[in-house]
Amino acid sequence: MRNTQNELDFQIDKLTNSILNIISGDSFRTEISLLTKNDLKNITKKKGWNFNWKTEYLDISKEVYKLTIVDNIDIIQGLLSISIMNDHIYMNLLESAPFNIGKDKLYEGVAGNLVAYTCKVSFQKGFEGYTAFIAKTSLIKHYEETLGAYHFKDQKMFIETEPAKLLVEKYFKD
Repeated sequence: MRNTQNELDFQIDKLTNSILNIISGDSFRTEISLLTKNDLKNITKKKGWNFNWKTEYLDISKEVYKLTIVDNIDIIQGLLSISIMNDHIYMNLLESAPFNIGKDKLYEGVAGNLVAYTCKVSFQKGFEGYTAFIAKTSLIKHYEETLGAYHFKDQKMFIETEPAKLLVEKYFKD
């Protein structure tokens, strides 16, 4: 498969310890699990998703995860594609569900939850939280401020141990 690097353009609307319903203000515990082939039928451009997640899913060099609410696992709140590198985790893609984007979104905290999960995997793999990604130029400052990410070169960014630890502690209490 062709190796292309996507510019990530997710917005960190709020760092929460779960995801937060905008309308009710209720907080919901989340679960992150591997995306399944069966999930793909509902994740299409026709249904409002921006990326071709089937391509990500079929690429054996990538792991694709879904974020769901603990007692509502049929509705995907966001998706994440990562690659395990030699000394860090690389975020290939991150996307909130179509209903969690923009001013009329239903939940906030989705993107932060997925980034925190990436950092958690990095710690589990012995990479000390190191996570890298390519950012859209217009969002570099946003990621520096909200995630504590470091702007390395061009559009390359990474999250080091301390900011990664803070993100993991925020979202994963166990």
